[in-house]
Amino acid sequence: MAKRLEYKSRIEPISMIPNDIPEDITDREKEYFLKVVSVDLNEGQRRQILEIPAVYPRQESVLAAHWHPEHVPMDLISRRIESMFPNKKQELIIPTQHNEIMSYGPYSGVEVDCYASGFNQKVQLLLHFENERVKEAHMLKQMLAHTFKYRSSQLFDFMETITRPHTDRLEAAALQTGANDDLVRFVQSYVRKIEKLIDEYYSNISPQSVKNKVLRNFFDCLRNDYSDALIDRAQTFLTAVKKIVKQHFPLQYFYRASEIIEEARSLHAGIVIPHPEQFWPVLMAGYDVDGVEVWNPQSHRYTQFLISVLNEKNRYTSPTDRPLLIFMGDDTHMGEKTRDPKEQNPEKASREIGLQTAWDDLCIRKTLIMNGCNRKQVIAEYKNRLAG
Repeated sequence: MAKRLEYKSRIEPISMIPNDIPEDITDREKEYFLKVVSVDLNEGQRRQILEIPAVYPRQESVLAAHWHPEHVPMDLISRRIESMFPNKKQELIIPTQHNEIMSYGPYSGVEVDCYASGFNQKVQLLLHFENERVKEAHMLKQMLAHTFKYRSSQLFDFMETITRPHTDRLEAAALQTGANDDLVRFVQSYVRKIEKLIDEYYSNISPQSVKNKVLRNFFDCLRNDYSDALIDRAQTFLTAVKKIVKQHFPLQYFYRASEIIEEARSLHAGIVIPHPEQFWPVLMAGYDVDGVEVWNPQSHRYTQFLISVLNEKNRYTSPTDRPLLIFMGDDTHMGEKTRDPKEQNPEKASREIGLQTAWDDLCIRKTLIMNGCNRKQVIAEYKNRLAG
């Protein structure tokens, strides 16, 4: 590895990177770890949730069918929504935590990781229910528990790639990011400490905390001890390794999309395809779904095209079949709003439950009008389907 990375060493001055980091875990490092895995909010974090960036008094319809509460209590989320949309007259607000059913008001939801065997790719599905249906979801809950545990195992693969090194993966990440050997060793030293801390506290850690972001958040804490420049380069390297780990993560241990859909339909669930730009083939798979998300903050390049595709599909739908609905998802991750503002991902932190700007974009709205679609109509139709 040293030979291949040698020419990169000028990019990161050696003086910025400590030569020898003690293996023993300090009290300060333990404090960092306990902070990043905690699901309890302090008073400052609660204030951050309740301090809204803007009020939208003219938005009377609130549709939010793709968002993640994470570890933020629903009562705080409710107060935030009520403050942002004080004049709402109609709403459909359903949480979609990854692989874990959660409820808000009369509805429950989940975002499920699954496997599309036809084109050998991981896809995700949004499932939505009236709360009563979830009481009968014994098999689905078992399927989700397996998927939750398997997806969480990616964190351990991520750490082991660095600490018991997968040399080819590290070399690839280093060449992509310009990381030299000293930076790689710096990252390895702290990831080993994170591994030890996870093993020490595993029985007391919330399963929600066993995620890849533990590494990102821990390294952000190290900004108190090292320069921002060094931690920024470490984060860039970690992100590259994570992407490579995800590319090699075996998919066959996920349930097939068709299996998830079959089980969801037995419970009268609504089903929506999110992130269509990431999962193009799923649009051609002919899955039994209620709608497609044509816009979210990280998938919006082809919004108007997707609307036209759905309109074309609906034009040839049998009168006995239900048309595909147009959805937009804010994909809000509420946990991001609890982080120190200096450590937040600005793009993710700016997302808000029920705020999808594309509904009010003049060009997109023109296309929606031509297809007879608006928030109010989607809310009414989808509620009707969930009650059926």
